[in-house]
Amino acid sequence: MAKKTDTDPETHEPVGAPAILKHALAAFEEHGYHGTTVRDIARRVGVTVPTLYYHFDNKQAILVELLMSSMELLLARCRVALAEAGKNPADRYVALVNAIVEFMAQIGSHGLLDSEIRSLEPANRTKYIALRDELETQLHGIIADGITQGVFTTPYPVETGRAVLTMCHSIPRWFNPAGPLTPEQLAHRYVTIALNAVGHRPPAKPRTRTKALTNTAQRPR
Repeated sequence: MAKKTDTDPETHEPVGAPAILKHALAAFEEHGYHGTTVRDIARRVGVTVPTLYYHFDNKQAILVELLMSSMELLLARCRVALAEAGKNPADRYVALVNAIVEFMAQIGSHGLLDSEIRSLEPANRTKYIALRDELETQLHGIIADGITQGVFTTPYPVETGRAVLTMCHSIPRWFNPAGPLTPEQLAHRYVTIALNAVGHRPPAKPRTRTKALTNTAQRPR
Protein backbone atom coordinates (compact mmCIF):
# COMPACT_ATOMS: atom_id res chain seq x y z
CA MET A 1 0.00 0.00 0.00
CA ALA A 2 1.27 3.49 -0.80
CA LYS A 3 2.88 5.18 2.15
CA LYS A 4 1.31 8.32 3.51
CA THR A 5 4.58 10.15 2.89
CA ASP A 6 4.48 9.30 -0.83
CA THR A 7 3.37 12.46 -2.61
CA ASP A 8 3.31 13.64 -6.18
CA PRO A 9 6.31 15.98 -6.61
CA GLU A 10 4.20 18.36 -8.74
CA THR A 11 0.90 18.47 -6.85
CA HIS A 12 2.24 17.40 -3.42
CA GLU A 13 -0.87 15.25 -3.05
CA PRO A 14 -0.87 11.60 -1.95
CA VAL A 15 0.18 9.33 -4.79
CA GLY A 16 -2.47 7.19 -6.40
CA ALA A 17 -3.26 5.63 -9.76
CA PRO A 18 -4.12 8.99 -11.43
CA ALA A 19 -0.71 10.45 -10.59
CA ILE A 20 1.04 7.35 -11.86
CA LEU A 21 -0.94 7.42 -15.09
CA LYS A 22 -0.19 11.11 -15.62
CA HIS A 23 3.55 10.67 -15.26
CA ALA A 24 3.57 7.41 -17.22
CA LEU A 25 1.82 9.18 -20.09
CA ALA A 26 4.47 11.90 -20.09
CA ALA A 27 7.23 9.28 -20.11
CA PHE A 28 5.62 7.31 -22.95
CA GLU A 29 5.30 10.52 -24.98
CA GLU A 30 8.96 11.41 -24.51
CA HIS A 31 10.61 8.02 -24.82
CA GLY A 32 7.97 5.66 -26.18
CA TYR A 33 6.57 2.64 -24.39
CA HIS A 34 9.59 0.43 -24.95
CA GLY A 35 11.99 3.24 -24.10
CA THR A 36 10.37 3.76 -20.70
CA THR A 37 11.01 1.60 -17.65
CA VAL A 38 8.94 1.14 -14.51
CA ARG A 39 11.82 2.72 -12.60
CA ASP A 40 11.60 5.79 -14.87
CA ILE A 41 7.90 6.17 -14.07
CA ALA A 42 8.43 5.66 -10.35
CA ARG A 43 11.15 8.31 -10.35
CA ARG A 44 8.86 10.81 -12.08
CA VAL A 45 6.08 10.11 -9.62
CA GLY A 46 8.48 10.32 -6.68
CA VAL A 47 7.77 6.88 -5.26
CA THR A 48 9.52 3.56 -4.97
CA VAL A 49 9.04 0.82 -7.54
CA PRO A 50 7.20 -1.40 -4.98
CA THR A 51 4.76 1.46 -4.36
CA LEU A 52 4.05 1.71 -8.08
CA TYR A 53 3.54 -2.04 -8.28
CA TYR A 54 0.90 -1.75 -5.56
CA HIS A 55 -1.30 0.11 -8.04
CA PHE A 56 -0.33 -1.63 -11.28
CA ASP A 57 1.04 -5.12 -11.88
CA ASN A 58 3.49 -3.95 -14.53
CA LYS A 59 4.18 -1.38 -17.25
CA GLN A 60 1.81 -3.16 -19.64
CA ALA A 61 -1.04 -2.71 -17.17
CA ILE A 62 -0.39 1.04 -17.13
CA LEU A 63 -0.52 1.25 -20.92
CA VAL A 64 -3.71 -0.82 -21.00
CA GLU A 65 -5.37 1.46 -18.46
CA LEU A 66 -4.39 4.58 -20.38
CA LEU A 67 -5.67 3.28 -23.73
CA MET A 68 -8.78 1.45 -22.55
CA SER A 69 -10.03 4.20 -20.24
CA SER A 70 -9.68 6.74 -23.04
CA MET A 71 -11.56 4.62 -25.57
CA GLU A 72 -14.27 3.69 -23.07
CA LEU A 73 -14.84 7.35 -22.25
CA LEU A 74 -15.07 8.24 -25.94
CA LEU A 75 -17.57 5.45 -26.56
CA ALA A 76 -19.66 6.56 -23.58
CA ARG A 77 -19.86 10.09 -24.97
CA CYS A 78 -20.76 8.80 -28.43
CA ARG A 79 -23.55 6.60 -27.05
CA VAL A 80 -25.06 9.56 -25.22
CA ALA A 81 -24.79 11.76 -28.32
CA LEU A 82 -26.48 9.14 -30.50
CA ALA A 83 -29.24 8.54 -27.96
CA GLU A 84 -30.04 12.25 -28.01
CA ALA A 85 -29.84 12.52 -31.81
CA GLY A 86 -32.84 10.35 -32.60
CA LYS A 87 -33.18 8.13 -35.67
CA ASN A 88 -32.45 10.47 -38.58
CA PRO A 89 -29.14 9.33 -40.18
CA ALA A 90 -27.91 12.87 -40.87
CA ASP A 91 -28.60 13.96 -37.29
CA ARG A 92 -26.90 10.85 -35.92
CA TYR A 93 -23.90 11.35 -38.19
CA VAL A 94 -23.50 14.96 -37.09
CA ALA A 95 -23.87 13.99 -33.42
CA LEU A 96 -21.28 11.23 -33.67
CA VAL A 97 -18.67 13.28 -35.55
CA ASN A 98 -19.23 16.19 -33.19
CA ALA A 99 -18.71 13.98 -30.14
CA ILE A 100 -15.53 12.43 -31.54
CA VAL A 101 -13.98 15.75 -32.57
CA GLU A 102 -14.69 17.49 -29.28
CA PHE A 103 -13.29 14.54 -27.34
CA MET A 104 -10.13 14.40 -29.44
CA ALA A 105 -9.59 18.13 -29.05
CA GLN A 106 -10.07 17.95 -25.28
CA ILE A 107 -8.02 14.83 -24.62
CA GLY A 108 -4.77 16.52 -25.58
CA SER A 109 -1.57 14.50 -25.63
CA HIS A 110 -3.41 11.48 -24.25
CA GLY A 111 -4.64 10.90 -27.78
CA LEU A 112 -1.09 10.49 -29.03
CA LEU A 113 -0.91 7.13 -27.26
CA ASP A 114 -2.84 5.62 -30.15
CA SER A 115 0.50 4.93 -31.80
CA GLU A 116 1.38 2.59 -28.93
CA ILE A 117 -1.38 0.13 -29.76
CA ARG A 118 1.35 -1.96 -31.35
CA SER A 119 2.93 -2.29 -27.91
CA LEU A 120 -0.10 -4.03 -26.43
CA GLU A 121 0.21 -7.73 -25.77
CA PRO A 122 -2.03 -9.87 -28.02
CA ALA A 123 -4.87 -10.35 -25.54
CA ASN A 124 -4.90 -6.69 -24.57
CA ARG A 125 -4.72 -5.59 -28.19
CA THR A 126 -7.75 -7.74 -29.00
CA LYS A 127 -9.77 -6.08 -26.23
CA TYR A 128 -8.78 -2.61 -27.33
CA ILE A 129 -9.47 -3.24 -31.00
CA ALA A 130 -12.92 -4.58 -30.06
CA LEU A 131 -13.73 -1.20 -28.49
CA ARG A 132 -12.31 0.68 -31.47
CA ASP A 133 -14.32 -1.52 -33.84
CA GLU A 134 -17.51 -0.61 -31.97
CA LEU A 135 -16.94 3.03 -32.85
CA GLU A 136 -16.20 2.21 -36.49
CA THR A 137 -19.30 0.01 -36.69
CA GLN A 138 -21.45 2.84 -35.38
CA LEU A 139 -20.15 5.27 -37.99
CA HIS A 140 -20.32 2.83 -40.92
CA GLY A 141 -23.85 1.83 -39.93
CA ILE A 142 -25.03 5.44 -39.89
CA ILE A 143 -23.46 6.12 -43.29
CA ALA A 144 -25.12 3.00 -44.71
CA ASP A 145 -28.51 4.11 -43.34
CA GLY A 146 -28.00 7.55 -44.86
CA ILE A 147 -27.30 6.05 -48.28
CA THR A 148 -30.35 3.80 -48.04
CA GLN A 149 -32.55 6.76 -47.19
CA GLY A 150 -31.02 8.92 -49.90
CA VAL A 151 -29.51 11.62 -47.68
CA PHE A 152 -25.90 10.50 -48.31
CA THR A 153 -24.63 10.02 -51.84
CA THR A 154 -21.01 8.92 -51.53
CA PRO A 155 -20.19 5.97 -53.82
CA TYR A 156 -17.48 4.84 -51.38
CA PRO A 157 -19.13 4.56 -47.95
CA VAL A 158 -16.54 2.31 -46.30
CA GLU A 159 -13.55 4.37 -47.44
CA THR A 160 -15.35 7.58 -46.52
CA GLY A 161 -16.01 6.33 -43.00
CA ARG A 162 -12.37 5.39 -42.57
CA ALA A 163 -11.24 8.77 -43.87
CA VAL A 164 -13.52 10.63 -41.46
CA LEU A 165 -12.30 8.61 -38.47
CA THR A 166 -8.67 9.08 -39.47
CA MET A 167 -9.27 12.81 -39.79
CA CYS A 168 -10.75 12.93 -36.29
CA HIS A 169 -8.11 10.72 -34.66
CA SER A 170 -5.32 12.96 -35.96
CA ILE A 171 -6.57 16.01 -34.03
CA PRO A 172 -4.40 15.48 -30.89
CA ARG A 173 -1.30 15.65 -33.10
CA TRP A 174 -1.84 19.28 -34.02
CA PHE A 175 -4.66 20.86 -32.01
CA ASN A 176 -3.54 23.53 -29.57
CA PRO A 177 -6.05 24.37 -26.79
CA ALA A 178 -4.47 27.83 -26.61
CA GLY A 179 -5.00 28.36 -30.32
CA PRO A 180 -7.71 30.38 -32.06
CA LEU A 181 -10.33 27.60 -32.16
CA THR A 182 -12.26 26.04 -29.28
CA PRO A 183 -13.10 22.33 -29.45
CA GLU A 184 -16.70 23.29 -30.22
CA GLN A 185 -15.67 25.55 -33.10
CA LEU A 186 -13.38 22.88 -34.47
CA ALA A 187 -16.19 20.33 -34.25
CA HIS A 188 -18.48 22.64 -36.23
CA ARG A 189 -15.91 22.85 -39.04
CA TYR A 190 -15.20 19.13 -39.03
CA VAL A 191 -18.89 18.34 -39.18
CA THR A 192 -19.14 20.45 -42.34
CA ILE A 193 -16.18 18.60 -43.85
CA ALA A 194 -17.61 15.22 -42.81
CA LEU A 195 -21.02 16.01 -44.33
CA ASN A 196 -19.36 16.97 -47.60
CA ALA A 197 -17.39 13.73 -47.51
CA VAL A 198 -20.54 11.58 -47.46
CA GLY A 199 -22.24 13.73 -50.09
CA HIS A 200 -24.95 14.91 -47.76
CA ARG A 201 -28.09 15.86 -49.61
CA PRO A 202 -30.63 17.59 -47.39
CA PRO A 203 -34.23 16.64 -48.11
CA ALA A 204 -35.92 19.07 -50.47
CA LYS A 205 -38.22 21.51 -48.79
CA PRO A 206 -41.84 21.04 -49.80
CA ARG A 207 -43.05 23.70 -52.15
CA THR A 208 -45.68 26.05 -50.80
CA ARG A 209 -48.78 25.91 -52.93
CA THR A 210 -50.30 29.26 -53.69
CA LYS A 211 -53.98 29.31 -54.20
CA ALA A 212 -55.13 31.01 -57.37
CA LEU A 213 -57.06 34.10 -56.58
CA THR A 214 -60.54 34.07 -58.03
CA ASN A 215 -61.79 37.34 -59.37
CA THR A 216 -65.30 37.54 -58.02
CA ALA A 217 -65.91 41.07 -59.28
CA GLN A 218 -68.78 41.22 -61.68
CA ARG A 219 -68.08 42.34 -65.16
CA PRO A 220 -69.91 45.42 -66.19
CA ARG A 221 -72.98 44.64 -68.27
